[in-house]
Amino acid sequence: MFIRKLVALLAVLALLAAACGGDDDDATETTAGSDDTTTTEAMTDETTTTEAMTDETTTTAATGDDELIVGVSWNNYNEERWAKSDEPAIVAALDAAGASYISTDAGSSAEQQITDVEQLISQGADVLIILAQDGTAILPAVQSAVDQGVPVIAYDRLIENPGALYITFDNVEVGRMQARAIYEAVPEGNYVFIKGNQADANADFLRGGQQEVLLEATGCEELEGDCPIVNVGEMYTDNWDPAVAQTNMEQILTQINNEVDAVVASNDGTAGGVVEALRAQGLAGIVPVSGQDGDAAALNRVALGEQTVSVWKDARELGKAAGEAAVALAQGTALGDIAGVVSFDSPGGNTMTSILLAPIPITQDNLDVVLTAEWIDEATLCQNVPSGTVAVCP
Repeated sequence: MFIRKLVALLAVLALLAAACGGDDDDATETTAGSDDTTTTEAMTDETTTTEAMTDETTTTAATGDDELIVGVSWNNYNEERWAKSDEPAIVAALDAAGASYISTDAGSSAEQQITDVEQLISQGADVLIILAQDGTAILPAVQSAVDQGVPVIAYDRLIENPGALYITFDNVEVGRMQARAIYEAVPEGNYVFIKGNQADANADFLRGGQQEVLLEATGCEELEGDCPIVNVGEMYTDNWDPAVAQTNMEQILTQINNEVDAVVASNDGTAGGVVEALRAQGLAGIVPVSGQDGDAAALNRVALGEQTVSVWKDARELGKAAGEAAVALAQGTALGDIAGVVSFDSPGGNTMTSILLAPIPITQDNLDVVLTAEWIDEATLCQNVPSGTVAVCP
């Protein structure tokens, strides 16, 4: 790490020496990464990097020659969970190890994320944590980082590079949990599947887990024809956008004349869009809907009876695991020697070194779990819930 930083420092000094022949007395470089991210580097006795991720969030890290720097590339920082849970957990783990945090926000642009990764490396990141917008598009940037000796963590979304550490929850099991909860509520009828972003491997992991459970439960080869469960509509959701999910659900409801008995939505954002589409037809709270992430709005919908299950992935644990692994990798620990790793055979035929955390399905019967864990407070969970209808809501 020291040698690489020394080389980078010499390169910077060379640039500064060249700049001395120009008109400017001071050497200051400003780089615009995206509309949401701006980095300014002023060469003084210390180097200070300040990044504005959104209007509300600013991250500043002062770095020294011997300090570990962890760079995080967010695909879209505006999603609720990243700022609320994942980022604070990552930062806390880095603080505990004396490491610094720098970050970028790609604003849902795969092209911008490639630039962001290059930018983080140029700022001296010793290791990268990447939440991929598009797992395929980011591959060249990941390989470039690995070739430069910068370890990469694929955070919560698969990047098909066996040189990267893949840290996530068991998303196939998340899909199974969603399907089990919906099947328990509606063991036969017309099912709709609202999937995630097509460029995100998690969308297909989830759908595979859902299909596995439903085929096994029904004994069918496909969810069609005489099968007790019939797939009457299935659509991907661009960028996991709730508004897109709502539009997709509205289109399907029109096509099937509102004849739907259950909706397997792949996360809480898409579930929210689905519930709004159902509400417009007077079906909210009647048609079971699944989700995942344990978003506050989704847990409130569970308490209200508008969503059947939210598979809770405690993102604080995911962030902590990523932060600790990042420090270990930056210190030279081999992928296979990171605590808690297992082998994962990816859809692309790669054997990935992975850390897979266990999710928990949350229904009305165990809402106390998220309260006890202080994931959500009672007032938020029980907002507009009639008194006495749910055990945890007085």
